[in-house]
Amino acid sequence: MSESAKKQSFLHGAALLAMATAIVKVIGALYKIPLNAIIGTQGFSYFNTAYDIYSVLLMISTAGLPVAMSRMISEASSLRRYGQMRQIYRTSRTIFVALGLAGTLLMTLCSRQLAAFQEQPDAWAAIACLGPASLLVCVVSAFRGFFQGQSNMIPTSVSQVMEAVCKLFIGLAAAYFILQYTAKVSLAAGGAILGVTSGCLVAATYLFGKFRKAYQALPADNGPVDSFGATAKRLLAIAIPITIGAAGLQIITMLETKVYMGQLKTIGFSQGEADSLKGVYNFAQTIFNMPCAFITPITVSAIPAITAFLTLKNHKGVRSTEESASRVMALISMPCAVGLFVLSKPIMALLGGYAGEELDLASQLMQVLGICVIFNATVLLTNAIMQAHGHVNLPVVNMLIGGVLKLSVIYILTGNPNLGIVGTPIGTVCCYICITALNLFAMHRVIQSPPAIVKNTLRPLLAALLMGAAVYGVQMGLGTVLDSTSRMGKLLLCALPIGAGAVVYVVMVVVLKAFTREDCELLPGGEKLAKLLHL
Repeated sequence: MSESAKKQSFLHGAALLAMATAIVKVIGALYKIPLNAIIGTQGFSYFNTAYDIYSVLLMISTAGLPVAMSRMISEASSLRRYGQMRQIYRTSRTIFVALGLAGTLLMTLCSRQLAAFQEQPDAWAAIACLGPASLLVCVVSAFRGFFQGQSNMIPTSVSQVMEAVCKLFIGLAAAYFILQYTAKVSLAAGGAILGVTSGCLVAATYLFGKFRKAYQALPADNGPVDSFGATAKRLLAIAIPITIGAAGLQIITMLETKVYMGQLKTIGFSQGEADSLKGVYNFAQTIFNMPCAFITPITVSAIPAITAFLTLKNHKGVRSTEESASRVMALISMPCAVGLFVLSKPIMALLGGYAGEELDLASQLMQVLGICVIFNATVLLTNAIMQAHGHVNLPVVNMLIGGVLKLSVIYILTGNPNLGIVGTPIGTVCCYICITALNLFAMHRVIQSPPAIVKNTLRPLLAALLMGAAVYGVQMGLGTVLDSTSRMGKLLLCALPIGAGAVVYVVMVVVLKAFTREDCELLPGGEKLAKLLHL
């Protein structure tokens, strides 16, 4: 495949995953916003406690292996070693299933002990109901890794949407009826989690059907095939460092909950009050995770594309793909960060239903996390670039350093009565700023011709800041004529500034040439779009 075709494949794959992510995030909002209303901030905190524990096991099971699998399948596909592609899948599947079973047994059998460790004993039902998803998501990851290694993002995109739809309908229905029948918030949170588990089951069933056809359609190959042991050794050599870094940071995130919950109680909050504060923070995190989720499609598509170019020793293609990825990352993250910072109060009033002092707190949390979007996005991209180049240990070390800094800052700041829970997102920002700086330094040290990450973010940042000024002006003007306590007023205070900001941002991106003609031409209908934008 030519350089242009491979880069086009990367951008098309990223676009497909981004569209799926947009749909999933809309469905997620339709899920979590009413869920917060059904089970309340306390129940929402139980839901997120289960997710924190699940995320640790998820990272151990799926953080490194899909990357390793995608890289190795991309290499084998570039060299037309189809027998080796089959061996990579079989070996990965065995490891995935073993890890998934271990995670499921741990969450199901030790749910009460895990809940007590997190200082939220009533979260046990949510933890137990999420247990089976640990195995199912491992099965799903094996299928997705097989397709992603061949730069085929359609099965992943479709399965993500199916998973989200099931979570929406089954989770909300289960939470509502269990709460009505038992009047216990802890059990209702467990019912909400059942939607996640059922979604994983549906996604796994769909992917199995797609995989079976694709696997059988692989051309015959009588060439040499590495043994199971040799393939597993190479897979784990790539996966383990990535897993240690991702799981280590997730473990630190889980410990973060224990640290700030303990500190909140130390400065005078009761268990119920601390649970409610955690629920507000968790909801702010949900909004924060939305823009960050749009960066993952870029990294998922970039890794096999960069790996294929490296395998063929096409260094120009490597640099070109990395530059495109960094521009797209900046174009997405910058306006999201500025928008969340400027519109923090109307967003949390509309989506979270907060008012009074609770709204002031939610707004502060959202502003701090908004700043963090830029650094989180940069970390995700730089991690992926280094992993594609084979430098899998450096991101691990950098992430662990940032994680330790995060815990330290959270312990100090949340123990201050003047800050309390607000110290937690401040610790998160410090963590990602640290990792960003370390990653950029490491890339320039180990990659011969690293992409100009900082240079590619400057124009989108300027466009986003100008957008932010326009959004702030529109918001202030509307605030004098609209009732911010009514549902319609809340909606208009969000929608109109966002609409105005989108127009200003697009104009500024074109004026500042933040998106190149080369990038534009690689998109469907890109030549017409480039002419329209005068690129």
